Amino acid sequence: MRKLLSILALAVIGYYLFVAMQAVPFGKDRMNPKVAKTYLEDGVKKTGSVNIVTAIVVNYRGFDTLGEVTVLFLAATGLGALLYDKRGKRHPRTPASPVVQIGAKILFPLIVLLGAYVFVHGHLTPGGGFPGGVIIATGFLLMYMAYRSYDVSHTALTVTESLAGLTFVIIGLLGLIYGRSFLNNFLPFGIPNTVFSAGVIPLIYIAIGLKVGSELTGVIDNMMETIR
Repeated sequence: MRKLLSILALAVIGYYLFVAMQAVPFGKDRMNPKVAKTYLEDGVKKTGSVNIVTAIVVNYRGFDTLGEVTVLFLAATGLGALLYDKRGKRHPRTPASPVVQIGAKILFPLIVLLGAYVFVHGHLTPGGGFPGGVIIATGFLLMYMAYRSYDVSHTALTVTESLAGLTFVIIGLLGLIYGRSFLNNFLPFGIPNTVFSAGVIPLIYIAIGLKVGSELTGVIDNMMETIR
């Protein structure tokens, strides 16, 4: 009976997918040309961000970006829960060479600085909160590889991640209060091509960068604590 219901459900889903695909002629461009034209011609004027990709991700579809950040948080939390019962004393491993250790000490602050630069300037140049946070996490990964006893405070990671996520939500609520909608860009746009421009977009990207960086660093730390 269960197999019959599964086959029936798959058949219904397949039918409606087939009908939906049939409604779209193969190879035909269904994109409304006015949408792209509006983004390119009015993006800077309506958002203050000279990086149109950033304007779309953080402003036009900022609510969707909030959902993506939430998915990343749930994924990191789920992985931590799966690895929790496997945490324990790390196995002794061969220490890294002095060259790697010294190089890690030199590169770590530069990597963190680069990650911060990427998400702070996300409204001006290619980049943003997600790649900036990943870059910062790679800096911590380098330290884990260079120093076998290296550890990161879980409290600091949790506080940073929580405050960053809370900041994102608060900015969205302020947009609802002082603007017309959730995540509305309610601050002055400033002068384009300057750091202090684009209203709330840089603030949101800073929050995303810190959140992503702390979550991925937490994932790396959980993996390092796992007995293999």
